Amino acid sequence: MDDMEVYTQRVKQAEAEIRKLEQEILFLQNPVKLDGVVSPEVEKLKSENVKLQYQLNHLKKYLAEEKSRNPDHMVSLFGVLEEIFGVAIRAAYPDLENPPILLSASQKFADYQCNSAMGIAKIVSSQGEKVNPREVAQAIVDKMPQVDILDKLEIAGPGFINIYLKKDYVSREISKILNQGVKPPVINHKQRVVVDFSSPNIAKEMHVGHLRSTIIGESISRLLEWVGHDVLRINHLGDWGTQFGMLIAHLKEKYPDYLTKSPPIADLQAFYKESKKRFDEEEDFKKRAYECVVKLQAYEPDHYKAWQLIYNISRNEFQKVYERLDVHLEDRGESYYNEMMKVIVKTLEDRDFLQEDEGRKVMFVPGHSVPLTVVKSDGGYTYDTSDLATIHNRLITENGDWLIYVVDSGQSSHLETIYSAAKQIGWLDPSRHRVEHVGFGVVLGEDKKKFKTRSGQSIRLVELLDEGLKRAEAKLKEKERDKVLTPEELKKAQEAVAYGCIKYADLSHNRTHDYVFSFDKMLDDRGNTAAYLLYANTRIRSIARLANVSVEDLKKAAKTTQIDLSHEKEWKLAKCLLRFPEIICKILDDLYLHTLCDYLYEISTTFTEFYDNCYCIEKDKQTGEVKKINTSRLLLCEATTNIISTIFQILAITPLEKM
Repeated sequence: MDDMEVYTQRVKQAEAEIRKLEQEILFLQNPVKLDGVVSPEVEKLKSENVKLQYQLNHLKKYLAEEKSRNPDHMVSLFGVLEEIFGVAIRAAYPDLENPPILLSASQKFADYQCNSAMGIAKIVSSQGEKVNPREVAQAIVDKMPQVDILDKLEIAGPGFINIYLKKDYVSREISKILNQGVKPPVINHKQRVVVDFSSPNIAKEMHVGHLRSTIIGESISRLLEWVGHDVLRINHLGDWGTQFGMLIAHLKEKYPDYLTKSPPIADLQAFYKESKKRFDEEEDFKKRAYECVVKLQAYEPDHYKAWQLIYNISRNEFQKVYERLDVHLEDRGESYYNEMMKVIVKTLEDRDFLQEDEGRKVMFVPGHSVPLTVVKSDGGYTYDTSDLATIHNRLITENGDWLIYVVDSGQSSHLETIYSAAKQIGWLDPSRHRVEHVGFGVVLGEDKKKFKTRSGQSIRLVELLDEGLKRAEAKLKEKERDKVLTPEELKKAQEAVAYGCIKYADLSHNRTHDYVFSFDKMLDDRGNTAAYLLYANTRIRSIARLANVSVEDLKKAAKTTQIDLSHEKEWKLAKCLLRFPEIICKILDDLYLHTLCDYLYEISTTFTEFYDNCYCIEKDKQTGEVKKINTSRLLLCEATTNIISTIFQILAITPLEKM
């Protein structure tokens, strides 16, 4: 039975159950009258009607989910099992509202395990009907619909239900990966997602503090795009405000011909420090700087041109970093929302959300002790004003269904206040919008202190990337890869290892925790590092090549070869690969990417077990000539590298053919 037949079988079975229930309900809604009097059993019938209606609604939901499940997508085994057990549990205990449906992967005794019986037994017993968990487990098993995914169910211990998958089903799913490619799981509906990440300040260099937001935001965006969401990647640049007054004032005095001749500002960071020093020490300069701010905010042409010059120089430097890291963003800095802030302030005033407080206009938000300062005493705006304009634009103008702020954890309280304010004003509807802060910890040096230079300065991101390239090259040469790779291949490997290791070291840690940055650890080709995983993937890719089996040969073989899973290591690897959709579904819920990294490492170690125990190619020990090829196992290798390559794409890591 192929995938479409399995899918069709489940739909037909659900439809048949629904028809049966609808007939029973129709009968109950028209009770038989005896001598013109409604039967005394009518109240009982009404109660039964409610139970059946509840069960019917769940079955219809299950059917709708089945019909939306496009066979071209990869199926989450965990999700399917949850649905199947949900139907069985509700059929066995229709009186229970929202009964617990608890499933987990089982490494020792089975493939998966249902742990619902204990919780249900406790609920039923509390309602006056004594029942033990094993009886509950048996009742659930008795109501299980017939599906092709299951080989058998066993009740163990105090009421655990051990779940065993059918090897034929798993084999077909692996063939599907080979013939149709690695597909995302089904999402309920396509959403407009706005992801705010990276967000450096114009006129300042990107430093290590921008690393986490940039890397995490890029991978989240890639994941959401891959599953089918419409993603807007926003770079909320710090490109407006008082600091631009001092920069423009300094530019006008140092390069008075800036309107006709492009100023030779090679080091914008040094230029910023010069202007800041003057701003702090020279009262006349500070006064001129404030005048420049006023003129800039009024869009006076000469001052706006000066702002554009500074902006472009800085943004070009950012772009060099983004290109190296393969990061893609749409710039929408604070200046983008400048005019919107005026409208927001008027709206809040008209709706009596603002209160006077020592010359300021503030907004008190229920549940938050510190009010938002919307207008300063001098009439200027603040980050609070900007962030209110930002969230309004993303929810109302952009029609964002899901807003994600990839910002350090220190901003948590501020962002929660902004979200609550948006809810209070009426822009954010919790029933329709998902708005969340993807917080993260700081990057530490090997001394466990904040990662800085010896002089106490933040480490420039460009310097960090350059150092990564230098160390990756040294590591590759130490392994004598320069003797087997062409100069072009060596350069590709150097960049893939350097940038991949920096990204993976970040993503493989729980993002809410701080992590220690260590080039030595991240470049180690043993353990859970990008260096190891890149090497493992190139080794898998080389197996067929060494057997002189082409990609086209593998494609042809995939159409006719049944994947043999009789060896325990073949079976373990195949089941591991099919967990990919459930891992993706979990990350879509919580946005913790280290789960994907852990899974990637698990695939690689499981593959190593398989490769060490199951020959794919048998060679003559004397001549090295290939004597025998196990096509099924070569195809299992191909399915493995297909999954790994997809994960690399999500993590923005470049896979290599040779390393």
